[in-house]
Amino acid sequence: MEHTQQMANALKDIEKVIDQGPYSPDWESLSRYPVPAWYREAKFGIFIHWGVYSVPAYFSEWYCRLMYYHGNPVYWHHCRKYGKDFSYREFIPMFRAEKFDAQQWVQMLKAAGARFIMPVAEHHDGFKMYDRALSDWTAVKMGPHRDILQELKTACEAENVIFSTSSHRAEHFWFMNGARTVGFPNEITQGKHPDFYGDCVNMHKHNNLYTLLRQEHGIEPTQAWLEDWLVSSCELIDRYRPASLFFDWWVSYKAFRPYMKRFLAYYYNRSVEWSKEVCVYYKSDAVMYNCAIFDRERGQLPGISPYIWQGETSTAYNAWSYCTTNRFKTPQTIICNLLDVISKNGCFVLNVGPKADGTFCEEEQHILRVLGEWTARNAEGIWGTQPYKVFGEGKKQKSGSFHEKNRYTGRDYRFTCKPGAVYAFALCPKGKKKFSVRSLADSMDLFHCVIKRVSILGEENQVQFSQDKHSLTLCLPERVETDLPICFKLEVD
Repeated sequence: MEHTQQMANALKDIEKVIDQGPYSPDWESLSRYPVPAWYREAKFGIFIHWGVYSVPAYFSEWYCRLMYYHGNPVYWHHCRKYGKDFSYREFIPMFRAEKFDAQQWVQMLKAAGARFIMPVAEHHDGFKMYDRALSDWTAVKMGPHRDILQELKTACEAENVIFSTSSHRAEHFWFMNGARTVGFPNEITQGKHPDFYGDCVNMHKHNNLYTLLRQEHGIEPTQAWLEDWLVSSCELIDRYRPASLFFDWWVSYKAFRPYMKRFLAYYYNRSVEWSKEVCVYYKSDAVMYNCAIFDRERGQLPGISPYIWQGETSTAYNAWSYCTTNRFKTPQTIICNLLDVISKNGCFVLNVGPKADGTFCEEEQHILRVLGEWTARNAEGIWGTQPYKVFGEGKKQKSGSFHEKNRYTGRDYRFTCKPGAVYAFALCPKGKKKFSVRSLADSMDLFHCVIKRVSILGEENQVQFSQDKHSLTLCLPERVETDLPICFKLEVD
């Protein structure tokens, strides 16, 4: 009864903020909220997936869901290593974060070039990495007994890095529902700890890869769950005042729309009270265009977007959290992804996944070191720039999420610009000494500026060039040795 009254009071407080603020829960009003200046300039942020799922550290951050489904590697791994009677809840005391140092994290991520940092506040497993009044299942009360989110926020403020966060709570309504059909008793079917496991709603009678892949199909959130989501989201931003908040995909379900509009109005009105610029990231059509920031997971846009958008991916191909089974990308692949996003009016977000103890694996440390060196050398072509009239040239990319099979070649370029300069990034320069850029040929329709000087960022020597109606040709004295993208700066009039 006390929890019910707390929820009712929280909903009243939310409505009061909405009623008294300049933004109302309708798309026309919400569309007037401006994109933050800090986000337009950020270009590069870091996502952090870290939580209880980092303890088993196997296959992916979806461990708590996959451990209940026959026919997938996590189920067999869990049965072999822990036994089928070992519940997900029992991983919580093992999440000790004994080597976690927030300041060290932020310094390392800032050195990699990140302008904002976005740790996950709550993932689909329902365990909160922050202190929530209406839940005991938090890192403060049950995990490492530390407010992870607050420590990271404090470190960000000390290092002058923008602090953001994410909530994946919406999916918790059904996320561990495989436990209901797995075929043996478990804490979910026994009704134990419902305040942790959630409703676990399941529309399927069978338990196999087919039903696993169908995920949430046919499930509709209840009013109680939608109100819980709204209250949880509003409490999160009130406690930590993040500069932005990320939502995963299930908030795009139509039942969320009136609640999403109320949340946005609440957050935007709060930001006015705080004199702070904020934004929200969403997937699919969870939010009307130009009312928040569209996010594309592990994918690209085919061209320059009229609205600023966000492209996010992870250091690993297969997971967002640290796993012993991770297959890591090369720094070159990640940098090419970054350049593709910013050339199309986007902001690039790279995810990292620390180990359960709070340290980073060697592979991610290497990626971050290389990123730091590369962004420092090429900063001029990244920050303070805008998209050029064309994003670049080379391979045509598919539009959509989960398209990460791009194989760039020596013919791929991405462009940015600022007054008096065009920056042409050669994505795969290794072994080349002659570069032909067709988009910068002398043409009244494409590029008709006067080129005064060409150089490579990070180097002092000028680059020899010639230009005709077919291409701009850039010639170097020696072949390029690095496999990382290089940036030609064209000083133009």
